[in-house]
Amino acid sequence: MRLYLASFRTGDSFAELIRMAGAGARVGVISNAVDFIPAADREAYARKVFDPVADFRGRGLDAYDLDLRAYFGRPQDLLAELERTRLVWAVGGNAFLLRRAMRQSGFDALAPGLIWAERLVYGGWSAGACVAAPSLRGLELMDDPEVLAAGYDPEPVWEGLGLIDAAVVPHYRSDHAEAEAAEQAAAYMTANGIPHRILRDGDVLIQNGETLELHAGRT
Repeated sequence: MRLYLASFRTGDSFAELIRMAGAGARVGVISNAVDFIPAADREAYARKVFDPVADFRGRGLDAYDLDLRAYFGRPQDLLAELERTRLVWAVGGNAFLLRRAMRQSGFDALAPGLIWAERLVYGGWSAGACVAAPSLRGLELMDDPEVLAAGYDPEPVWEGLGLIDAAVVPHYRSDHAEAEAAEQAAAYMTANGIPHRILRDGDVLIQNGETLELHAGRT
């Protein structure tokens, strides 16, 4: 299995992602974690601050926007798309909204088998990393489970994809707006016996085979 789970954007180990996915790989960028943000604001952020699709293209990858909303209720169409893709990359935002998108599109039923078979690399940052865990319990201290966007089911999905055996707490003790919430989430998980991995911005959890390893950031 090949995983690349970052705290913030692509972290400080991007060369490892290229090794797993391959130079020029086709990358489906899943941005559904920010569907609660008005489209105009998202477009302005992409132009002025950071555009993950453009970032990947600038690094020589064949990136495109993989909007899971287009596949709600159409899992077989999504499967065909995933089979044409080498890496899926889920961006940060609201982990519960992202998880809903994965449920409603069938991604959570289809992608894990492809990932375990090493036909698909899974990567993401913040919310995109968090959903790889067995459960999202404790992350309600960082993200609001009730956040919705048009077309989304109102019921939160608490189960993660189960790609790893511990929760992920991003932005821990980092220069990030969610650092205090991350501290609270980590404390909650410790107090309640929830296995978890803390990530500072720059850190990446990488699995390329059997073992999940922490690659510490430069700062």
